[in-house]
Amino acid sequence: MRGMFREALRLASVVLVLSGAFAAIAAAEPAEKRDARWAAVSLEEVDADFRDQGEYLGWVCEQGCRRSCGLQVVALGDGAFLAAEYLGGLPGNGWSKDLPRREWRGRREKHGIVLPRADGMIRISAGRAEIYRGSGSDATPVGVLCKVERTSVTLGLCPPHCADVLFDGTDTGLLKNLKIAPDGTMEVGAETVRAYRDFRLHLEFRLPYMPYARGQGRGNSGVYLQRRYEVQILDSFGLEGRSNECGGLYRQREPDVNMCFAPLSWQTYDIDFRAARFDSSGRKIQPARITVWHNGVVVHDHVDLKGKTGAGRPEGPEPLPILFQNHGNPVRFRNVWLIDYSRLGTTATVARHRRAADPLRLGAVFESVFSGQAVR
Repeated sequence: MRGMFREALRLASVVLVLSGAFAAIAAAEPAEKRDARWAAVSLEEVDADFRDQGEYLGWVCEQGCRRSCGLQVVALGDGAFLAAEYLGGLPGNGWSKDLPRREWRGRREKHGIVLPRADGMIRISAGRAEIYRGSGSDATPVGVLCKVERTSVTLGLCPPHCADVLFDGTDTGLLKNLKIAPDGTMEVGAETVRAYRDFRLHLEFRLPYMPYARGQGRGNSGVYLQRRYEVQILDSFGLEGRSNECGGLYRQREPDVNMCFAPLSWQTYDIDFRAARFDSSGRKIQPARITVWHNGVVVHDHVDLKGKTGAGRPEGPEPLPILFQNHGNPVRFRNVWLIDYSRLGTTATVARHRRAADPLRLGAVFESVFSGQAVR
């Protein structure tokens, strides 16, 4: 287990402290407090807090036991921060819901960020997070974590020859209400020209940096399958992962693990969807079923949908388009493609494509990246 996390740090993360990617980040706080609608969509627009926001990974030693530990640090504006500590590693990389998760809150001080609690403290400076246990003068250092950057194993996944390429940086003619941003990404609000029944969808999305926003106002969008069922998109980085947060089946089921990366990171959804079935009288005889991978990790595994979600269209036998929701926030998309199972022909061909997207195999691929082991 320890060897696996050493590989995780080496293979799947990059220390960002002196990275050239941050050369353009502002050296000071904004001159005046921003409001909740303020959003940065590029590194050129962010504030000084952005460089400390993100993921940290390392070890803690407590009661004679050395264990992997992860930390997600969230900027809340004007030097305020929230952090979630995960004993066992980061979500999707060692931590699970049966392991401890602690929340810390604090502010930027002269020599770095200080996050105090009654049972300890975390200090963050120059890409390092030092963890202390105990209070006051009795606080003892127990671990050091380094800033890292993870990427999804399905990022940049190429569409197979049978795919409908919905967006590749150009207008492919398969989306209506398409708006292309100056950087060549797709803005919210587009909808597929065609209606789809059963399919596998791949998309990549980037959340804006909105440190002053909270809840549903923070990087909100969604993917409406058949305009009926929403897989939520939201800046839920560092949160617990609710049904109305990123990766959730909106207000119906929370993700098995919150795999949301920090804002301005490219993230992936890979969605396998089978539509609800109806008999000749229009009575539903089978529910819609969905499997969702968020950043390469299964967060919904062959889940039956109870019905439409939120503001989705009523269920029915007819297929409907896919909508990339406009909720007023500048979420961006790229590399969006879809395999329409109904056009593949034989049942065997569909089954072959579904096996290629099997949750256990894709999960094994994800683990191989962190462990250095080959997948057979």
